[in-house]
Amino acid sequence: MIERVAIVLVIVVGSVFGRLGEANDYQLKPRQIAKDTYVLEGADEDFSFKNSGNILNTGFIVTEEGVLVIDTGPSRLYGEQLRKAIAGITEKRILRVYNTHLHPDHFLGNQAFKDIPIAALPETLAGMRQQADVFTDNMYRLVDYWMAGTYPVLPTEKLAPGTQDIGGHRLEFIEFRGHTGADLVLLDHTTGVMFAGDLVFNNRAPTTPHANLANWLASLKRLETLEFKIIVPGHGAVTEAIDPILQTGDYLRWLDNSLKQQAYAGKDMAEVLYSKIPPKFQAMAVMPDEYQRSVSHFYATLERNALQPVAPHNR
Repeated sequence: MIERVAIVLVIVVGSVFGRLGEANDYQLKPRQIAKDTYVLEGADEDFSFKNSGNILNTGFIVTEEGVLVIDTGPSRLYGEQLRKAIAGITEKRILRVYNTHLHPDHFLGNQAFKDIPIAALPETLAGMRQQADVFTDNMYRLVDYWMAGTYPVLPTEKLAPGTQDIGGHRLEFIEFRGHTGADLVLLDHTTGVMFAGDLVFNNRAPTTPHANLANWLASLKRLETLEFKIIVPGHGAVTEAIDPILQTGDYLRWLDNSLKQQAYAGKDMAEVLYSKIPPKFQAMAVMPDEYQRSVSHFYATLERNALQPVAPHNR
């Protein structure tokens, strides 16, 4: 009996160490998209152990003064490997990190940059303070040991919107809202590259856990008016076209109208979860999962609003 237990322990321990050994490489490959500007593209998927939680786009700009980093990824390990990837491109020091919003895949890599100033919009910082621990726990459940040793490191600076000249780049920091309570867009007027964060998804169904659809749609209308040459969405392929902004808006309008119509038609959530999605949206990555999650985020409130009693007319 003792020998059998010992054998089992050896197998279990060996399995654990083998798994830990696998979780050591995000295979981050910076791709230059414009002068001084690099992007690291994640998978067009939902969080899973298989993709290690690397489902977003991060980026950096190599200015004359140093490097500016846009988002840091989903874990300590990602942040460390992002920093190594940057060092493989340039020997210049990192000046500052910017977190575009409060979702964990965009800021849990901050841990690897805790010796660097980290900036975010004030409402983003407030949201992180409230929810960072919950986000981190959830990421451990989703991607397992890729999160090993990760704990949340919050921004150290409150970012004021405006334009700054940094190392030969004229950078505009613009505050939007809609995907979350505060969404940062960084527009480099020198190169024309716009880091749009999760206000924009490209051929990938938008996520909506903290969304206000009316605000989001208004933000997308504003984004359409900005002059840019290349757009880096939070998720999905980098492109020179305006199409991802239009596609994200088109989907959110359909989602909003469809859920409201079904609520006023008296449909229950079980029906709505499996309602038909228009063909032009069916091919988007992570569909229908994101649609069904959006139903869970919005439908109960819409249903309550639809069921409010109508006051009788005065006679």
